[in-house]
Amino acid sequence: MGKEKTHINIVVIGHVDSGKSTTTGHLIYKCGGIDKRTIEKFEKEAAEMGKGSFKYAWVLDKLKAERERGITIDISLWKFETSKYYVIILNHPGQISAGYAPVLDCHTAHIACKFAELKEKIDRRSGKKLEDGPKFLKSGDAAIVDMVPGKPMCVESFSDYPPLGRFAVRDMRQTVAVGVIKAVDKKAAGAGKVTKSAQKAQKAK
Repeated sequence: MGKEKTHINIVVIGHVDSGKSTTTGHLIYKCGGIDKRTIEKFEKEAAEMGKGSFKYAWVLDKLKAERERGITIDISLWKFETSKYYVIILNHPGQISAGYAPVLDCHTAHIACKFAELKEKIDRRSGKKLEDGPKFLKSGDAAIVDMVPGKPMCVESFSDYPPLGRFAVRDMRQTVAVGVIKAVDKKAAGAGKVTKSAQKAQKAK
């Protein structure tokens, strides 16, 4: 039996404009984690957007918003192996900005939820507004955020029904934020698809 390969875990963290994705993508390419053909494809696509030098960054930055803005928004993971090592690279934005899509835990629901807009940064203790429309949030910040779930979920504002108004934000199985729901933009009950049986019931009335 051959010798088991050594596992290497790498986490890349830095300022939003520090070049994390470019450096990491280049490292993955040089280590054989991605083929030349794919890099050439990224280079062509990036050039069409006027961002030809971003080809290595696109290895990890897959969201449309990340590629358009040239920044890392969401966490990304890349696995590959060499002749001696199993390598896992985690690219973390270090900051949270609009477009971030973690998992929201609320009561018994566990649903992917997008940070659609960072509306206000507020003081954690007093709740006083500190900044309108912040570009990003970092560890320790408190904010009011518009969040959009990936699929329908049952929630309520904390003031109306606390058990359905508390939530935790989780990413890579770690809790990264907690909060309460201030308001809910509810979809109209009749806005969805109406089944044939429901149509018959309405006619019967």
